[in-house]
Amino acid sequence: MFVFGFGSGLPFLLVGYSLSIWLREVGLDLGSIGLVSYISLLYTLKFLWAPALDRWAPPLPLGQRRGWLVVSQVGVAAGLFAMGAYGPQVAALAPFLCLMALVAFAGATQDAVVDAYRIEITTPEAQGALAATYMFGYRMGLIVGGAGVLYVADGLGWSNAYYAMGALMLVPVATTLFAREPTRERPRDAATPEHTPAMEAFIAPLTSRLPASRGVLLSRFVAPLVEFLQRNGPLLAIALLVFVGLFKLPDQMLGVITGPFYRDSGFSKSEIATVAKLYGVWIGLAGTFAGGVAIAAFGVRRTILPAALAVALSNLLFILMAVYPGQEWSFIAAISGDNFAQGFAGTVLVAFMSVLVSRHYTATQYALLSSLANMPGKLIGGMSGFMVQAWSYTGFFAFSAISIVPTLLLLWWLSRRPEWRDEPG
Repeated sequence: MFVFGFGSGLPFLLVGYSLSIWLREVGLDLGSIGLVSYISLLYTLKFLWAPALDRWAPPLPLGQRRGWLVVSQVGVAAGLFAMGAYGPQVAALAPFLCLMALVAFAGATQDAVVDAYRIEITTPEAQGALAATYMFGYRMGLIVGGAGVLYVADGLGWSNAYYAMGALMLVPVATTLFAREPTRERPRDAATPEHTPAMEAFIAPLTSRLPASRGVLLSRFVAPLVEFLQRNGPLLAIALLVFVGLFKLPDQMLGVITGPFYRDSGFSKSEIATVAKLYGVWIGLAGTFAGGVAIAAFGVRRTILPAALAVALSNLLFILMAVYPGQEWSFIAAISGDNFAQGFAGTVLVAFMSVLVSRHYTATQYALLSSLANMPGKLIGGMSGFMVQAWSYTGFFAFSAISIVPTLLLLWWLSRRPEWRDEPG
């Protein structure tokens, strides 16, 4: 799980934060960089093809989970090699963006399969510890995809840096070949008697007028959603989905703009790598460890509130950095607070979402939840360049911190529900 976490974390910044610095250096404006970041929304749309990952296995003698892992990991490696070979050209950007989309799609697929693998390989009681292990590997992948690629790019150029990242993806491929395939419960078709009458009644009108093959395919996509609604009740289920979607909003909306912000503040690629993507990721690992300890000591639900507050309040430190541009102490302060909060809150959220999913539809339901956790912030983050141009960096960072208010109101409502107080976790 540590290596799988590393493989998931490595490409994430290479189609986001790190890539934004490369795009800025070739002359792309902030608004365009923000729009380009919408390609990384593929990470938030993985729930659309997750039902296929739950149902079918690729034609490889590795099993369902390991088979899809190898396919996605090889796709990430090939895409990174191709991005390094082509490079961004402002006058002809479309082919490079297609390669970026390939890496994002393969990376998102890898994430969905790894999440399902993690949940299926052990018991629900062990999910907190396993989530912390996965996040530790993920953070190490972020170090390499953030600091590592910047160091290599500073010395050998961006193309060679992406070649090196593609080569490193072969490590997760080799690990997958030797990993154990988990034992899992097969997803249930809409036509089987295992489905409840209420689920049958909901799905039947959707599939009755479709050809049999399309009806079965649609039922396999709808059934995981219906099961989640039935198990929690419609009101609570919708509230949980909205809560997950809002939880990381203050953090996610910063994503693509922080790299250009550091460059505009006067820091070199090597300085950014050292503080933001080397020192900062180790601080994030400390937050990940603290999150795991807090979950073990107090449970998932009791750690949600401090995690949400930390995500929002840490963004205020970027205002300090904007007021004192080019000052290393303000840079370190901002990165320390932000990365610790991200590590802590990320572990809490992963454990919380793991408790919510059914093992009949692991990949689909977890992909939906993790997609929701990133989508609102990504959508707003794509417009962040225009917001900065209109409000300045200080105004944008203040707005990001205030955006936690709806999350806190919804958490207050959830805490008053008997289901929230009585269920384990």
